[in-house]
Amino acid sequence: MAELEKRIDFIYIFDVQDGNPNGDPDAANLPRVDAETGHGLVTDVCLKRKIRNYVEVAKGADPNYQIFIKEAAVLDNLVEAIYKKEEVKHAEKAEQKDKAKAALCAKYYDIRTFGAVIATTGKKDQVRGAVQFTFGRSADPIVSLNHAITRMAVTKESERKKECAIGRKATVPYGLYVCHGFVNVNLANQTGFNDADLKLLWDALINMFDNDRSASRGLMSARKLIAFEHESKLGNAPANILFDLVDVKKKDGIVSPRSYSDYEITIDRNHLPQGVKINELI
Repeated sequence: MAELEKRIDFIYIFDVQDGNPNGDPDAANLPRVDAETGHGLVTDVCLKRKIRNYVEVAKGADPNYQIFIKEAAVLDNLVEAIYKKEEVKHAEKAEQKDKAKAALCAKYYDIRTFGAVIATTGKKDQVRGAVQFTFGRSADPIVSLNHAITRMAVTKESERKKECAIGRKATVPYGLYVCHGFVNVNLANQTGFNDADLKLLWDALINMFDNDRSASRGLMSARKLIAFEHESKLGNAPANILFDLVDVKKKDGIVSPRSYSDYEITIDRNHLPQGVKINELI
């Protein structure tokens, strides 16, 4: 497993059909939306959750690929367990935090990848992760539908005389979302995020929707993963210039997109800056 030596910026494009890709708890779990433009949003936290879920299934009990942020995890207990390890417990006081951070990064994939705030009593610290995401934003404004659904069974004995229970289900008929990501080599070398971890990240982005199906999310699919690899650690061009080379637009004559085939995605390779190469992973 080798250290990373080249900065990477990437574009991740995914879509949803007849589902809710990321509900907003402040809006009755309706699909997240930019109130000014009507474009749909998917948070970086939502995407990271799916990556964590994929890694947890793909790597299982592998001691170097555990997940720190997961359902019902008591983070204080996980951190305390690291501080009780022999190499940390018997280290000089000034070295304990650094050794604990190194042990946390070595054990937990999501810490060395995304970072973490360690807020355990008396042990406050922060690990800056090698990989960061922006929100996913839909290429066009979305329509948020709110459907009435019924259930023939009732919840309580007192409700037995009711014919059915009424519920709600929110969906987006179709949305194509574009997310931008960044791999920082300097931080990767600090946390131990290596080439094997990067490959696992790509695998997760490509396959995570197929391992996280839900009736509420409809049909979600990874469509494009375009990585811009620089020749140097610091990079050979600003990320925004590279991202502008990728154009996502509706095909002529399409008013209301309802499938991926309604879009055209092009890459302007003629203006690719020197020292940067493109890898189309999907």
